[in-house]
Amino acid sequence: MRIFGDYWEGVALDYLKKHKLKKIQRNFNCKAGEIDLIMTDNDFLIFVEVKYRKNDDWVSAAQAVTRAKQKRIIKAAQMFLLKNKKFQKWNARFDVVSIQGNKKNPEIDWIEGAFY
Repeated sequence: MRIFGDYWEGVALDYLKKHKLKKIQRNFNCKAGEIDLIMTDNDFLIFVEVKYRKNDDWVSAAQAVTRAKQKRIIKAAQMFLLKNKKFQKWNARFDVVSIQGNKKNPEIDWIEGAFY
């Protein structure tokens, strides 16, 4: 299943790069959790959660980023900042890239400042 997730994270990464964001790290892991993508945009450090759903019959990709998931991402971001002191004074933001559909025609929705 990791290969499947890697594919959609790559789609999100390409999409964000086209919008002038720069990649810092992909798949940051720590005891607190995982962050799919860490990017910069001017003076913002952006922690990105990528969610894919083939369709939204049950719950949309964006809705799948529950409050519990948000808390894990925030804790992981705090760990990233402890390990990467050069980013500690940067403005931080949590974004979600929601992808639905199939490989030929994915629908991408980038939600800036999705949670705090």
